Amino acid sequence: MLERKQVNDLRSALELLESVPGQLVKTDIEVDPHAEIAGVYRYVGAGGTVMRPTKEGPAMVFNKIKGFDNSRVAIGILASRKRVGLLLDTDPEMLGFHLANAVKNPIPPIVIDNKNAKCQEVVHYADEPGFDLRKLIPAPTNTEEDAGPYITMGMCYASDPENGDSDITIHRLCIQSKDEISMFFTPGARHLGAFREKAEAVGKPLPISISIGVDPAIEIAAGFEPPTTPIGFNELQIAGALRNKPVELTKCLTINEYCIANAEYVIEGELLPNVRVQEDQNTHTGKAMPEFPGYTGVSKEVPIIKVKAVTHRVNPIMQCCIGPSGEHVSMAGIPTEASIIQMIEQAMPGRLKNVYAAPCGGGKYVAIIQFKKSVPSDEGRQRQAAILAFSAFSELKHVFLVDEDVDIFDMSDVMWAMTTRFQGNEDAIFIPGVRCHPLDPSNDPAYSSSIRDVGIACKAIFDCTVPFNQKDRFKRARFMDIDKEKWAKFIK
Repeated sequence: MLERKQVNDLRSALELLESVPGQLVKTDIEVDPHAEIAGVYRYVGAGGTVMRPTKEGPAMVFNKIKGFDNSRVAIGILASRKRVGLLLDTDPEMLGFHLANAVKNPIPPIVIDNKNAKCQEVVHYADEPGFDLRKLIPAPTNTEEDAGPYITMGMCYASDPENGDSDITIHRLCIQSKDEISMFFTPGARHLGAFREKAEAVGKPLPISISIGVDPAIEIAAGFEPPTTPIGFNELQIAGALRNKPVELTKCLTINEYCIANAEYVIEGELLPNVRVQEDQNTHTGKAMPEFPGYTGVSKEVPIIKVKAVTHRVNPIMQCCIGPSGEHVSMAGIPTEASIIQMIEQAMPGRLKNVYAAPCGGGKYVAIIQFKKSVPSDEGRQRQAAILAFSAFSELKHVFLVDEDVDIFDMSDVMWAMTTRFQGNEDAIFIPGVRCHPLDPSNDPAYSSSIRDVGIACKAIFDCTVPFNQKDRFKRARFMDIDKEKWAKFIK
């Protein structure tokens, strides 16, 4: 039996995927980063809330990028739950529990010497003649309406200017000029936003590094949010726990900050205080880029990063994702599951069977909670579990509660439970006027006069569980248990 390849960076992740049939495809056909990469991958394996037709499929590497020599682009590394399980060496259906355990057993990152940092094999300083981000970084546009080339898988690392606490998150980053990148912040939802506000309050720039093309464990860990990871908690500790060894950082060359030492690319810069630009200042389309709910984001007035340097590995690999694809479902949804599991298990241990942040919600808006009622007094606790889920993850909008005999990873089975174990007037619980997420276009006063501000929603619980005292009436048809080895040829 072949020894399993160890993953510690993007390249080793690609090697592992290439060793497993159906998980990675490569092409030498030249591709245009302007809309064509996303246009192709939509059909190959994007999934998620991408406009149909799309599907779940393999990750993809483009070896020839129009306008860029010696650069490649990888997409869809995390666009399949099965692939995430493979990359994190665990059962795909138990990823939420796996991540929850990592949160409880954090391993802090360490700093290595610059001479050992692969991310600094090649260095470009912004004050050198000819420096131009647009020629150095093969960042794609997802659609022809995008505000510009977007860095969609950039691990943004910065520190609290007051106490030095550091954090890593993923943001919408648009290349605006040869040395400027705009950065979108969801109001009140990211630690780096708090760091930026503190720096801006005293008129100082905030040093920030953007590491692109890293170990997938880091990309998954970066998806955690409060209250599971409160301000001051560095999510790189979760990535360390997932690999059972610390993430390696190195000192940036032009700013007082760190970056991920084995990243493919690192952009070093400063978030400028009191400077804002429109994301679409170069295109004037009114659009930003496609976001996880499946709609194109509206151009916003956003802060600017002044870039000081770009460093990268020899023959670097640019990693990207399509905003509404299954990749976002993995990066946002699996940490969401872990947060909900942790909250419910702490409050009522032993009743929760599993949680799935379904693709239809982009990993943020919808959770399927599988709950087991064992005694009469468990009746009603399933709804309490749903309320706890909203507390664990504030951007959650809809919770579906199902029994242990329902496959939560099969939406047809979930909808079957809703059809045969749910009555709208009895089992739907509405919680209006609660803060949710501004990228849902229905969370807007223009949609309903009952909505007071953008980002406010009516959260809903759909209780599709059988009342405990009626369990005998709702038993599924039982089929013969067969000898699976005997029929293995036909059972995939």
